[in-house]
Amino acid sequence: MRFLQPLLAASLAAFSVAAAAQAWPERPVTMVVPFAAGGPTDVVARMIAIPMGRALGQPVTIENVVGAGGTIAATKVARAQPNGYTIFLHHMGMSTAPALYKKLQFDPLKDFEPIGQVVDVPMTLLARKDLPAGTFPELLAYIRANGTKVSLANAGLGAVSHLCGLLFQSAVGVELTTVPFSGTGPAMNALLGRQVDLLCDQTTQTVPLIRDGRVKVFGVTVPQRLAVLPDVPTLDEQGLKGFDVKVWHGMYAPKGTPQPVVEKLTAALRVAMQDPEVKKRLTDLSSDVAPLEKISPAGLRTHLEAEINRWGPVIRKAGVYAD
Repeated sequence: MRFLQPLLAASLAAFSVAAAAQAWPERPVTMVVPFAAGGPTDVVARMIAIPMGRALGQPVTIENVVGAGGTIAATKVARAQPNGYTIFLHHMGMSTAPALYKKLQFDPLKDFEPIGQVVDVPMTLLARKDLPAGTFPELLAYIRANGTKVSLANAGLGAVSHLCGLLFQSAVGVELTTVPFSGTGPAMNALLGRQVDLLCDQTTQTVPLIRDGRVKVFGVTVPQRLAVLPDVPTLDEQGLKGFDVKVWHGMYAPKGTPQPVVEKLTAALRVAMQDPEVKKRLTDLSSDVAPLEKISPAGLRTHLEAEINRWGPVIRKAGVYAD
């Protein structure tokens, strides 16, 4: 009988976990966003939180945890209870962090359960409205004449705006003065306030500002022009051959989250990404919903691995590191 007790205890524990997973969720789910409110990742999160909550039968609330290019938030989620009540929405920064940070406190592949890809977002190269340059050739001439006197804002080390800025400086062969902020929202506010000169930012935030004439736009960062900004040329067609930066987003849960819970989260994410209002809003911002097969744990894991392998050599070549 003594020998049966451990087996019985293990069986009861497994039954308890299964029962809890079946009942999940019994309270609101927190979606951690690693950047400030108002930034492009936050915009995507708030778009999908409501339809995900409807699908789950519990609200999905947003918690903005800013700093260190998203690594503070990622560490927080990696250490959270793996019960499905804490999930994480992050962009391609999950794939660049291993190369950027010498003392990273999490492993993107080992410390999370992938839920699924979410959306791909192009970027635009913007300038303050009163920058003297009016065309891209004039911008290049202005940059080459002023060098480090030109300020290039970003959302912090490792943020997509930072990586886009690195590639831009490499492509034009001029070093600018980079100005990091705690998120793209604050960086955009600085650009609008004419406190900085340039910023790479995602179309989820920039399209309305471009249409309203509140910023100057000098190009889009993908090889093809965008339907929502047909008159804005690509950086590639303006001479920066091969310039291609598109921001992908993925959703994660802490490692050890029960598989049935992950499956429910994936199903809810799929429902949200097929919501007509969400699709319309994303399309209006020139963002592409991930294909259904990629809105899955396997789809996100495969993509994350490939992106880690893609960005690692780029970052190491640039010699950019953080402690």
